[in-house]
Amino acid sequence: MFLLGSHRLDGNAEILAREAAQQLAPGTTQRWLRLHDLPLPRFEDRRHLGGHSFQPPVGDEQLLLEATVEATDLVIVSPLYWYAVSADTKLYLDYWSAWLHLPEVGFRSRMAGGTLWGVTVTSHRDDDSKVDPLIGTLRNTAEYMGMNWGGALIGHGNRPGDIRADTDALRAAKSYFARQVAAV
Repeated sequence: MFLLGSHRLDGNAEILAREAAQQLAPGTTQRWLRLHDLPLPRFEDRRHLGGHSFQPPVGDEQLLLEATVEATDLVIVSPLYWYAVSADTKLYLDYWSAWLHLPEVGFRSRMAGGTLWGVTVTSHRDDDSKVDPLIGTLRNTAEYMGMNWGGALIGHGNRPGDIRADTDALRAAKSYFARQVAAV
């Protein structure tokens, strides 16, 4: 599953992710969801309130939960926003805290063994270390959930479409999923 975290349609990160996805084996199932089209309410951390603090998900939350646990591979596609994932992406990940506390979902066990990937674009052309917090968030999330970390595909661009001039990133996209074993 490709989870798009940008508000912009066909943004640089999405263009880069779609380039990488074109290299997947024919017949590989792909599901693309745009978080902006599936708004979630502000997350309220209810973990320490006791009892059944989290309610079963409904609406967009339920759709995202079901899509997430059904995916063998989860590709987070987020531009670098203030050295981290986008707000929509962060909110989505916050909801994982609730899903971990719904025993009927078995969220951690269903995610374990899957692969988490990251695709991002930064305007920092000469310093990929600016992407480290975003990558750390995703890599640590994978580790915590018992998932495999597929790695990060990093591109460079600022204005819409700039990624098309990043020949190194476009070349890297062609082999990004080469280690892929399961369907994305």
